[in-house]
Amino acid sequence: MAESGEGLGTVPEHERILQEIQSTDTACVGPTLRSVYDDQPNAHKKFMEKLDACIRNHDKEIEKMCNFHHQGFVDAITELLKVRADAEKLKVQVTDTNRRFQDAGKEVIVQTEDIIRCRIQQRNITTVVEKLQLCLPVLEMYSKLKEQMSAKRYYSALKTMEQLENVYFPRVSQYRFCQLMIENLPKLREDIKEISMSDLKDFLESIRKHSDKIGETAMKQAQQQKTFHITLQKQNNVKFGKNMYVNDRIPEERDEIELKHGFEEEDENEEEVLTVQDLVDFSPVYRCLHIYSVLGDEETFENYYRKQRKKQARLVLQPQSNMHETVDGYRRYFTQIVGFFVVEDHILHVTQGLVTRAYTDELWNMALSKIIAVLRAHSSYCTDPDLVLELKNLIVIFADTLQGYGFPVNRLFDLLFEIRDQYNETLLKKWAGVFRDIFEEDNYSPIPIVSEEEYKVVISKFPFQDPDLEKQPFPKKFPMSQSVPHIYIQVKEFIYASLKFSESLHRSSTEIDDMLRKSTNLLLTRTLSSCLLNLIRKPHIGLTELVQIIINTTHLEQACKYLEDFITNITNISQETVHTTRLYGLSTFKDARHAAEGEIYTKLNQKIDEFVQLADYDWTMSEPDGRASGYLMDLINFLRSIFQVFTHLPGKVAQTACMSACQHLSTSLMQMLLDSELKQISMGAVQQFNLDVIQCELFASSEPVPGFQGDTLQLAFIDLRQLLDLFMVWDWSTYLADYGQPASKYLRVNPNTALTLLEKMKDTSKKNNIFAQFRKNDRDKQKLIETVVKQLRSLVNGMSQHT
Repeated sequence: MAESGEGLGTVPEHERILQEIQSTDTACVGPTLRSVYDDQPNAHKKFMEKLDACIRNHDKEIEKMCNFHHQGFVDAITELLKVRADAEKLKVQVTDTNRRFQDAGKEVIVQTEDIIRCRIQQRNITTVVEKLQLCLPVLEMYSKLKEQMSAKRYYSALKTMEQLENVYFPRVSQYRFCQLMIENLPKLREDIKEISMSDLKDFLESIRKHSDKIGETAMKQAQQQKTFHITLQKQNNVKFGKNMYVNDRIPEERDEIELKHGFEEEDENEEEVLTVQDLVDFSPVYRCLHIYSVLGDEETFENYYRKQRKKQARLVLQPQSNMHETVDGYRRYFTQIVGFFVVEDHILHVTQGLVTRAYTDELWNMALSKIIAVLRAHSSYCTDPDLVLELKNLIVIFADTLQGYGFPVNRLFDLLFEIRDQYNETLLKKWAGVFRDIFEEDNYSPIPIVSEEEYKVVISKFPFQDPDLEKQPFPKKFPMSQSVPHIYIQVKEFIYASLKFSESLHRSSTEIDDMLRKSTNLLLTRTLSSCLLNLIRKPHIGLTELVQIIINTTHLEQACKYLEDFITNITNISQETVHTTRLYGLSTFKDARHAAEGEIYTKLNQKIDEFVQLADYDWTMSEPDGRASGYLMDLINFLRSIFQVFTHLPGKVAQTACMSACQHLSTSLMQMLLDSELKQISMGAVQQFNLDVIQCELFASSEPVPGFQGDTLQLAFIDLRQLLDLFMVWDWSTYLADYGQPASKYLRVNPNTALTLLEKMKDTSKKNNIFAQFRKNDRDKQKLIETVVKQLRSLVNGMSQHT
């Protein structure tokens, strides 16, 4: 039962598998068959049995179906056999008909082939025409490109290349000739770049050669414009009767002539005004810039242009070694620099991006530093003030020109202040020579005048005012010498020369006034003062000349206020202004006077020494001559004549000179007595010496120079007088008793001096009186001398110990 149960269970499963095998695709049969082997044992066998049963069933069904359609098949075969004969007959007819058609259509086929061939040719011609119409514009444009290259229209050629590449070549890119053209375009572009770069190099070389001409034209135009404004200002000054400079006496007719001449020059120059475009062809730059812009290589062009221009700038800024020798050297240097920057300014404004304002500013700052260094170095070699002034004018025009093109030039004007100091130094050196020549040519005597015309000539040169002199009849004399008006005129000329440098410096009137006063102070305190001191110290300048120099300096000092007025009238700056610099003429001429006074005292003492050296005393004489020595009388006469000349000096100077001379004479006479080489002196020599001192005292009492009070001048000889009185009266007891007392009669006699002189007299007494021991009076006198000598020695020793 169990087996039968299992068999019943497997039968539906086998049926299902058979249905799947019949209904599914052959590729999926494998899994189905595998399930047969996966089932229970003997399942395979049972399945095969089931399969055989199924096959048998299908065979039965096929057999039934064949039996059902067999009659129809037999009928169809019978009909085919009947039709066979008709088919063969039809085949023969068709073959015959086909043969006849073939024979009849041979001519048509030939004509049709001709027609086809013509149609193909027609189509090909149409295609060729279409392609040629497509290629012709390309060829025309390429031909146009060649013509533009031949005509050197490179910018247009590049535009044509762009059209070819963007519009025409894409239409015919499949043709070989187009490929050849495309391959040739880069070469053409390189050729254009090389040619345009070559043109640029020629342009750069050209402007390097023409920079001086460009700069000269630009500076000339700037100068003409400046001259025009100055001329207008002069015209206004003439119109309103304004004269900036006093005492220069320039006629108004001269102003009008200069004004007219200035306008005529301006009219002539207006007809010849040239611009930088007139002098330089900038088309190579524009063309090259456009070409590189089209080629997309604009940065390369800009870098190359700037690099080359910087190299040219360095060459332009390099001066010639002898530039400082002539103004033409400086002018050439400035014109080249101006030409360079005028070109750069033009490039800046007519091109976009080739040069920028930052680039030109950087280039200008570099150039300005170099220019200032060059000018500072080369101007230091200039010793001619005219050359320095011309250099200043060139710098001003140079600065004004470049300032007109927008370049900052403040540092150049700062440099001009340094050059101004150098200019003043060269002026001072020049005027030092002028002053020396004036002093050399002066006769150091008052200016004589014999007529009113001569008087007016001197007054016109020098501001001298003296009512007493005006009232005097002709002929008469000015107190100063010829050098005074000459020096005054030269000081004014120096102020004019200094003013020339201050013009066009864009400075205020206050600054110009300060500069003029400072430079004039330098002239007075350094140059004129030095020349005066050197003059005073010259050996050939005598006392008379020194007296005249003192008088001259007095009048020059009084004229300083007129010089201040002169500067005030030039600058229109009042002297009462707080910051106005004063002229130092007072101290300058006062120092010169003091030096001259000191030199007078020195030379006067030297002259006294010369007379004293002529003294020829017989120090052993027994009796005096009864009259003063000849050398002393000559000396006194000389002093009288000299002091007569001193009447023109200030009273204090003359009194000081007279007192100094008397003191020096007294000292010299005292030194003569006490000279160590003088070993002995007799009483007769002392008496003779006393006669000379008496003449000196008489000279002092005669008041050779007025203004002394009482016997002030005689006190210069008081030491000699008391010493000689002591020896003349032989009042040693009084001297020794009253020594050191304020009321002593011989207060000014020094014991050492008295001892020295007494020892000289003692030695003389011993030698001249060999028989003195036989005469009682002489023995007493000798003993007295020895006693006094001992007392004096003890007094001197006591003083030394006390000291």
